This record gives sequence, C-alpha cells and structure tokens, in this order.
Amino acid sequence: MNSKILKVAGLSCISSSSSILNYPMRRVYLSSSIFSHSKSLKKLQLSPTQILETNEALDGNNDHLYADIPKPAKSKSERKPYLTPMRILVQRAKQEREARKAHPCKLLEEPPDNGLLVPELVGVAHQVYRARELTLLGLSKLVNVIPVHRCSHCFEVHIGKVGHEIRTCTGPKSGLRNATHVWRKGRIHDVIYFPKCFHLYDRVGKPRILHNESRKVKQLPAVVELCIQAGLNLENHPTKRRTRPVYSIEGRIVDFEAEADKMIGTGNLVASEDTWKDSSLDLSLTKGLTLRELSILTLDSWFEMISGVKMIMERYKVHTCGYCPEVQVGPKGHKVRDCKASKHQSRNGMHAWQEATVFDLAGPNYVWHVADVLGPPLSNDLKRYYGKAPAVVEMCVQAGAPVPSEYRSMMRLDVVPPCRDELDLVT
Repeated sequence: MNSKILKVAGLSCISSSSSILNYPMRRVYLSSSIFSHSKSLKKLQLSPTQILETNEALDGNNDHLYADIPKPAKSKSERKPYLTPMRILVQRAKQEREARKAHPCKLLEEPPDNGLLVPELVGVAHQVYRARELTLLGLSKLVNVIPVHRCSHCFEVHIGKVGHEIRTCTGPKSGLRNATHVWRKGRIHDVIYFPKCFHLYDRVGKPRILHNESRKVKQLPAVVELCIQAGLNLENHPTKRRTRPVYSIEGRIVDFEAEADKMIGTGNLVASEDTWKDSSLDLSLTKGLTLRELSILTLDSWFEMISGVKMIMERYKVHTCGYCPEVQVGPKGHKVRDCKASKHQSRNGMHAWQEATVFDLAGPNYVWHVADVLGPPLSNDLKRYYGKAPAVVEMCVQAGAPVPSEYRSMMRLDVVPPCRDELDLVT
C-alpha cells in the first residue's frame, strides 16, 4: 500500500493513502510552544539585549529560530542579570589594581577614558540623535491614527481599536477585578520610553553626582546624554571638550591642561568635521508621506537608533540599577540616594549599579500582537497562541510597515489561533 509522508513543523508522520481518504479534511492548529524539531528548532529565552540570530537553516531557508519575549522577574527582589559574568568582573578589578601598583602615574591613551572623543563615533552620535527625533516625530503622527490603550491600574499597553481581554493586570485591587484591565487612552510615552539621567559637564574629571547636587544638575534622556558624551553639541547642555589626554595617578584622574587650552562647550579639534554639523531635524521629511510610508520611515529610524546606541555603548560606559530602572551615562553611577526598589534599606537608598544594556536606555514596551485589527478582541483563553512585539514595531506594522524578520517568530505569525468554540478540540 502506498504511503504518504506528512510534514508538520519539522515533524514527519507516515499514513496510508486509504486512511487519508476515509477521514474528512479538518483544520490543524499548531502552536510554536507545542511542536518543535529536535535539531533545527530550539526554544530560546533571550534577554532584551540579544539579537535574534540563527546559525542554522530551517528547511533550507534562513529563518530565525523560535524566540519568545524575555520573561519578567519572578519576584521584585530578584536582581537583573549581569551582562558580564561576575567572575570576569572580579578578574578585571584585580588586574586594574595590580596595574595601578606597578604604574602609579600613567598617561591614559585610549579614548574616551582619557577625556577625548572617539572620532569614528562622533558621526554616529549625530545619527542617533536625529533618528531618535525622527522616531518621536513619526510616532506622534501615528498615535493619532492607530489607537493606543493604557491600563489605568498597571503598565500594560495595547495597540488596537479595542483593548484585549487577557487578564494579566497586576495593579491595585486586581483580584477584585479578576485581573481584568481597565483601559484608557494612551500617549506616545506609553509606546516608547526614554529614561532620564543626570547631565555630566565633565564625564572624566567629575564623573559622579553627589546626593546634595541632585537638584542642581539637569536631567535629560539617557540616549541624548550618551550622544552628548560621544560628540553631540547642544546649546542648553554645555560640556567640556579636551584637546589633551588626562593622567591617572593611583586611580585618580588629574588634568594638567592649561586653563587657556580648555575648550568649554565646543567640539574637539581632533574629531571629524561631523562634530560641527547641524543636528536639528528637518520637519519636512514627513510631509506628504502616506501612512504606510510614514510607518516604514519610523520603523527604520527606530532600528537605526538602536543599532547606533549599541555601537556607542561598546566604548562609552552606561550603568543601570540592578533593582530599578535608574540609568546613568558615564564611567560611574551617581551617589543620589533615591532607590526605592527591593533591599534599598540595606544600601541606604543607594543604587546597585551594574552594566546597562541598550534597552535600558530605550525601553521596548512589549505588547500583544493583533493579527486581525478588525476582528474581535484578544481572548484570555487563547493567549498561548498570541505573540508579542515591541510597541513601536506593533504600531508601525498595523500602519502598513512590513514585519521585521527579527520579530516574525516572536509575533507567532505562523500560528493559527482556533475559534473559541473549537478550543476544546485542540490538543
């Protein structure tokens, strides 16, 4: 008897031709969380800093491996994972301490540790700043067309005409509401979040803000502060630009540059000419664009900003608190005692600083993906069949932009959710 091979999501089963003809055709619902290939498909739990990449080919195509959004911490007292293992951090500290003992006084040569700019990153800083402004401009226009909903009791955000019915609310008195969200109109800051940090006038000479200075120092978005330290010049946020490297004497920074040679609020002469370019955004870039063209431009600007921030953070240090969203751009974290997260009493309100990731500077607020915008709201019984994506990506996709390949598996575009009356038939 002839046999046919049915391949379903990398799994093969042999069935006779007669048995296939005897049974009527019926819909088969597959969930990426249920079926997986033992060799080619792997279920990954990625941190927000990892890029969705694959080294294997699925069925001859360069598709991304299955990936889901990072799971939240099990408890509020759980610390963020270290980007660099603690063992390596301890080894680096020992090597630096031994180097200071061997050479108490040395001239720092590598920028930006010596107070100078990295010439190849000056243009990247300008591009990141313009991409951020263009992203905010595009989202400010898309939010008037694509409805954004925000829960009144928690931080849940939903993009679509009707708020979803998934019961995941963790706000006050959520038990009385059976964890149902109470939706209100959202804003652009609910779609993308840029945490603020203190502005450093001299990132090398005075890298820390004391607790008594917290009200005297300006705060601005951490992405903008990163661009300023990398070579961007803004009129309202002056910064010191050096022409000579500094010295390190027993771990302390000493600047022997003469007062007449100091350049305050200007660019570095050794940097490229991109330092002097105008970083203001041309508002005419978005005029006359259709909704689809505007969404594509906004999504491309967001990816350009994220990739540029990654390049700058490879050289310029950024710190974040291990228990709260506080961020500080600079060689060290500030000393302001305003941490209110878990275990802050034992630290006297001080932040537990550690190495930051790119998404600590531009928080990707993950939302549920809506496959059918005109369809019924997302059901709580079918939530395991729904995917998620950053709110920026979801808004641009609903406006007409193509789905990025990095988020196709996360949005579960290959999963067909069953109807509510067919849920009991799915195994």
